[in-house]
Amino acid sequence: QLQASGGGLVQVGGSLSLSCTASGFTFDDYGIGWFRQAPGKEREGVSCISSSDGRTYYKDSVKGRFTISSDNAKTTMYLQMNSLKPEDTGVYYCAADPTGSWCIPDEFRSWGQGTQVTVSS
Repeated sequence: QLQASGGGLVQVGGSLSLSCTASGFTFDDYGIGWFRQAPGKEREGVSCISSSDGRTYYKDSVKGRFTISSDNAKTTMYLQMNSLKPEDTGVYYCAADPTGSWCIPDEFRSWGQGTQVTVSS
């Protein structure tokens, strides 16, 4: 199971840090990622770390502003979000999968419950 936390309401230009803790397994050799879903839109990949080669992916619109990481124990993943914009608003989901290579929802089978991020202008 994955448990996400850290969402909230923030003004434009502000920062939020999301966390996602795994229970019953570790992320070692797993692909991990953060996805978001805005109202009326499909879930999209924001940032992922590939299970196959460890490469990090960022959606173009968040490059330089968001950072994905995990702790040394590989039980908690993070998404540090800086310089937030209104278009970053949505429900953010964490995900993990031992074969998660691409930052698309179909690659991941374990999902957190989602946490709301709202950026007000």
